[in-house]
Amino acid sequence: MRGLALSVGVTARGRDFLAAAEFGFRPSASKPELESWPTTVAGVRLVDSEIARTATALSRAVSPSYLFNHAVRTYLLGSLVGRALGLKFDEELLYLACIMHDLGLTERFEGALPFEIQGAEAARRFLEEHAYGKERIGVVWDGIAMHASRIGQFKQPEILLVGEGAGADVVGPDWSQIKKVEVEEVLTAFPRLKFKEAFVKTCGDVVTKFPQGASSSFMRDIRERHVPSFHPRNFCDVIAQAPFPE
Repeated sequence: MRGLALSVGVTARGRDFLAAAEFGFRPSASKPELESWPTTVAGVRLVDSEIARTATALSRAVSPSYLFNHAVRTYLLGSLVGRALGLKFDEELLYLACIMHDLGLTERFEGALPFEIQGAEAARRFLEEHAYGKERIGVVWDGIAMHASRIGQFKQPEILLVGEGAGADVVGPDWSQIKKVEVEEVLTAFPRLKFKEAFVKTCGDVVTKFPQGASSSFMRDIRERHVPSFHPRNFCDVIAQAPFPE
């Protein structure tokens, strides 16, 4: 597995989040305004249900282009991993989780909670407003909230594959699961747009505004205090070394 496994308080920013989560913005359910929106890429069908189109329009409206393309690539690569592993998964659930998995890194939905939970909460409110099923919303929430954690690797395919797809796009795919020709087709359809530099900068901006949202397990604190000989790789170095031309 090569997954990424990497609060809304009563503050002005928290109130902004709650207001935004009421979704005065109501995107059209028409095709996203791209020069060319393919129906399939690398043999993977882009989900075309009404809720998928509306979620795509929301993601594109609030995300910089490099981050929106990453969201689509996450679905495509995650689907390819799922096929390679012989997993059966609900395409719409996986698509919704992938297309909205980084909403917490956007100015519209960033906040005091870790970005993946900010994004999960934004997606939950969006889906509730569109009368999506409660159990299905729970799967999307988990897929987003767990995509940067190893926990997701032990969950059902629709949750697992969000992290697998994001990880394949951020740090590089497992070439035993995804063919290079497939990756090339994905990158042609949805270019990286200097993803490495832009993604790290965006994350840095969010952490600067909300440093408490970058907290990690208490076990990391114990490791740093009591196991000084352990030197983990820095994520910034890992992403810089990802096997993609920018």
